[in-house]
Amino acid sequence: MELIKVWDIPGGVHPPENKHQSMAEPLGYIDIPPQLILPVSQHIGAPAKPIVSVGQKVLGGEVVAEADGVFSANVHAPTSGTIAAIVEHLVPHPSGMRDTCVIIDTDGKDEWVALSPWEDFAERDHDDIIKRIRDCGIAGLGGAGFPSAVKLNPRANHTIDTLIINGTECEPYITADDMLMRERAEDIVAGTQILARLLHNPAKVIIGIEDNKPEAIERVRKAAEGTDILVVSFPTKYPSGGEKQLIQILTGREVPSGQIPATIGVVCQNVGTTAAIYRALRYGEPLVKRITTVVGEALEQQRNIEVLLGTPVHYVLDKHGFNDKKASRLVMGGPMMGFALPDTSVPVVKTTNCLLAPSKKELPPPEPAMACIRCGMCAEACPAELLPQQLFWYAQAEDLEKLETHNLFDCIECGACSYVCPSHIPLVQYYRAAKGEIRQHRIDKEKSDRSRRRFEFRQERIAKEEAEKEAKRLARKKAAEEAKKKLAEQKAAAPAEASAAQAPASAVDADKQKAKLERLLASAQESLKKAREPLADDATDEQREKQAARIKQAELKVSEAQKKLNESHPGEGTSAGNDPVAAAIERAKAKQTMDPADKLRASIESLQKRLEKAEQKAADAERDKPDMADALKQGAIKLQEKIAAAKQELADLAPPKSAPSQSHSEKPVSASTDAAQAAIERAKAKMSMAPDEKLRSSLESLYKRLEKAEQKAATAQQEGSDKAEALQQGVDKLKEKITSTQKELAELTPTTVAEETPQDPATSDAASLAIEKAKAKAAAMATMSVADKLRNQVDSLEARLEKARSKLAQAEQDNDDNLDAFKTGVSKLEDKLAATREQLAEHE
Repeated sequence: MELIKVWDIPGGVHPPENKHQSMAEPLGYIDIPPQLILPVSQHIGAPAKPIVSVGQKVLGGEVVAEADGVFSANVHAPTSGTIAAIVEHLVPHPSGMRDTCVIIDTDGKDEWVALSPWEDFAERDHDDIIKRIRDCGIAGLGGAGFPSAVKLNPRANHTIDTLIINGTECEPYITADDMLMRERAEDIVAGTQILARLLHNPAKVIIGIEDNKPEAIERVRKAAEGTDILVVSFPTKYPSGGEKQLIQILTGREVPSGQIPATIGVVCQNVGTTAAIYRALRYGEPLVKRITTVVGEALEQQRNIEVLLGTPVHYVLDKHGFNDKKASRLVMGGPMMGFALPDTSVPVVKTTNCLLAPSKKELPPPEPAMACIRCGMCAEACPAELLPQQLFWYAQAEDLEKLETHNLFDCIECGACSYVCPSHIPLVQYYRAAKGEIRQHRIDKEKSDRSRRRFEFRQERIAKEEAEKEAKRLARKKAAEEAKKKLAEQKAAAPAEASAAQAPASAVDADKQKAKLERLLASAQESLKKAREPLADDATDEQREKQAARIKQAELKVSEAQKKLNESHPGEGTSAGNDPVAAAIERAKAKQTMDPADKLRASIESLQKRLEKAEQKAADAERDKPDMADALKQGAIKLQEKIAAAKQELADLAPPKSAPSQSHSEKPVSASTDAAQAAIERAKAKMSMAPDEKLRSSLESLYKRLEKAEQKAATAQQEGSDKAEALQQGVDKLKEKITSTQKELAELTPTTVAEETPQDPATSDAASLAIEKAKAKAAAMATMSVADKLRNQVDSLEARLEKARSKLAQAEQDNDDNLDAFKTGVSKLEDKLAATREQLAEHE
């Protein structure tokens, strides 16, 4: 057998072992308890997630809580029964905390699910073995309960050259691993071989056992004969069973601060975990029971038992004659690293290796702590070579930064410092509390950092958006300046272009000239169509007058455009029958000269034809497209209403019986002529009105316009239209105008009104003069050439465009939300100005 050198560890103590008390009897068993309490967190990492429901029947070996993530482990039912509850319950913890537990009422039948043993487990694939270990919920049975599947699957950059199986069990009183090695040495050796294969057969495979267990050493050595496994014994010293301390003893290597053994090429497993892995692979058994030492002079019977996980501690104590009056306290674990249980209702879990019930004489209550005398004995006893005295001071002062600087987390909480302290200071308790504070501080800091990063990202995003907006604003400003410059250049080159335009267009490009004239005609026709759109029922007389004027002007434009097109292309489009546009113009002219009654009759005839088509479509839709039938029926109803209204209007136009009939020789008066005459009469009447009556009439008209303007502004705002702000400005202007008109009306005192009531000849003359001026202006416009009219339009458009560009520049500087609306207005004016200039160039 190969001999292996062993090293010593710094510090350490030699407390009384008291191991003989529990080794007097062989491994024992107890009955299935009436109820099992299974915490979902029996391991380091994320708690398992319950997958059963209350009232559900379960069998032994069935999963009741599923691993939630990589660092988690399944929890299985140790026997058959019914799920009684899934509630918060006391769990084994120094703080006496509560956690989620699955509670099973056992039925005593111990019925199990069908297991799947592997006789060829040694030949199984690596991934299949790791999956079986994970599925069976195997976790470390000798320490903090690290999930074994994770520990046996190290990172690719960690080359493992040494596998150590820990059979040290250095804690006083505890003999669970000693009993396991005596009773099931073959399982441990077989499990060790499996682990070596999973780790790609490290150069050294060692089972380390303290020399105070001679019988266990002999049994394991005998089971390991013929294998490459080295069984090494070494001198007894507490805490040589610590993972890092055992690695140093058997290899001489030290695990760096904050690192894991795999970083130096070592994996360490407990003998209990190794045996559980073997049984999971060979027989398919999940981890549902373990060997636990039940010891202490407050018990009638002291021994090692194999107990089901979830068994309440009070049930185990009752089976061993526990005398609570004799006991000083109840400890889970050993006297050095264990912790007092606040209640006996807590269950046995995967990491429960001992239940210690000492008498007051055997383990008296701790003496009161006194002041530190700075003897330095704690530093000499520390196996991690820390400075327990300084750690104690910093823990008292809650100086978390200094604690981390002094490597608090390298403390394995072995209790050696507290054991040798002459002042009886519970140093380990201070260290545990400080570790908890640091962990919580890290969690809070991580949350704070996440919030800070989110805030910084938001600020960065906002700054980026602002920079992009500024860049766009500058680009728009630059584009506006360039457009202004280009317009100035075009303005300077206009005379040259005008002279060039005087050349015969047909000689340059007849098709281009024709297309231009057609566009002008289409634009004029569109303007006429818009001008003829009916006004609202409550439209004022002034609005109707303006509409009549717009219609007349649009008709003149259509006529001129058609005339130009015919003159430039005499052979094309001169016949209304061949040109639909000309035909439409002829029909429009004919309609203008029609009698109102004839117009209504033609409209009724047209509406009736549309009604027939609408009713037919509604009938077809009801048969083929029911979802459209209602809409079509509504359309037919509206047409019927229009026909009825037209008929009523026609009836109102019928002359009284006593009225003389119109002579056939009389020419029908057009609607536009009537409107113009009516407008002149209303203007004369308005000029003869008293000042207060004029203001009241104006106020009434302004109120109606304000109501309509507010409705339009509200609708535009709801729809998010880019014209919303412009409409709102119109509303504000109307309100200002109403206010000023009201103020002006209030200033007219009765005396003033009385004085102004008699008709002043000057006023009458002013009215006549205004009428004469209007007639003169109309006559001037009638005699004005087309080119002069176009020049006036160009001047007006240039003035409007300059104002619009000024507003756009201001909006860009202010980063106005309605910037797009200003751009659109400028663009439209530029297009209109360009088109008017083209027309002017053609007439010059």
